[in-house]
Amino acid sequence: MSVDSLKSEFSRFLLEIGAVKFGSFKLKSGRISPYFVNLGVVSEGGSIWRLGEFYARALVELGLVSEVDVLFGPSYKGIPIVVSASIGLHKIFNISKRFAFNRKEAKDHGEGGLIIGRLGEGDKIGILDDVMTTGKTKEEILSVLSSIGNVKIAFVLIAVDRLERGETEYMATVEFHRRYGIPVKSIVTVLDVAKAALESGSITMKDMEAISSYLKTYGGKTH
Repeated sequence: MSVDSLKSEFSRFLLEIGAVKFGSFKLKSGRISPYFVNLGVVSEGGSIWRLGEFYARALVELGLVSEVDVLFGPSYKGIPIVVSASIGLHKIFNISKRFAFNRKEAKDHGEGGLIIGRLGEGDKIGILDDVMTTGKTKEEILSVLSSIGNVKIAFVLIAVDRLERGETEYMATVEFHRRYGIPVKSIVTVLDVAKAALESGSITMKDMEAISSYLKTYGGKTH
């Protein structure tokens, strides 16, 4: 399997389950976007298995899996992602990795704390999530993980790169890398999914032009 094949298959999967939609959507930021990404639609066994399979393939094919001891999923959407990706790695590639995730609020009883899972001194961690809009959520996770001690964040892997700028002129993913020295990888970009949608007849060239126009306004620099 090649990375190009992975991108093509994953793009079709996202369209099939309605995780990426094209049209006109008002975002939290107030922007009117011609596309919308929502992995929250993955809510049954078949689709979560397939999602985990795609993340597992991406971890292997992008050469990321050997860089980490633990896969971490930020709550809430990152939790099913990291669990299914761990299962996918084991079932498809016979690679067993620890996984962990965080609570939104610390418990003061039972096992306590903010982290569920086994993280230790010196662990190398890969963060798995759905998208990165501004990087703010990931910054909060870095703060949580840094409280554990001497751990290293090796990368962030997201499903879809929206290609939009963060708080500066740079793309949110590039901005995050520049600020923290942590690379952000994606399985696909929104343009990969749009191309698959155009090929399948789900959208028209007019829709593609709207996406291009939107990214000219809100897209970020890569370097």
